[in-house]
Amino acid sequence: MTETPSNTPDPVAATPEAKTAAPEAKTPAPKAKPPAPEDKPFEVFVPELLLPALTQEIEAYGGPAPELVFEQGAMPVVGADCWMVQGRLPGERRFWLCFTRPDISSAKTIALTEGAGSPSLLESFLIDEKKMTLSLLVSRVVQRLNGQKWLGPN
Repeated sequence: MTETPSNTPDPVAATPEAKTAAPEAKTPAPKAKPPAPEDKPFEVFVPELLLPALTQEIEAYGGPAPELVFEQGAMPVVGADCWMVQGRLPGERRFWLCFTRPDISSAKTIALTEGAGSPSLLESFLIDEKKMTLSLLVSRVVQRLNGQKWLGPN
């Protein structure tokens, strides 16, 4: 009976030396991705990333450089304790972006006022978003300010 090549054992593969001598292709270890900006602690994320990005985007949109402050205090209109970004633009235009907890994914509200008065309306802000990112926060705040016709030529 004649053996066919398909069922003939490979003498090279059967020897132990052949198994160790065959070089294995080493794949380089994948580089670890740096953490996303949103993974930073809240108290680092807001002053170091959100405030500068917001200033830059407002100016790029044609608005004046805002004065921005990050602090914990009483939420406009309702007085509940919150973390907030307070912004001031020329012409006594002010806005507050409030976080109910020290977490960028927490419930957010925004309040706006023009003139010396206090805001009288607190609006829910970004309530349907599943994932909160720096660019989303910045773009929506700028979009809301532009909706008030506070930025650039309208």
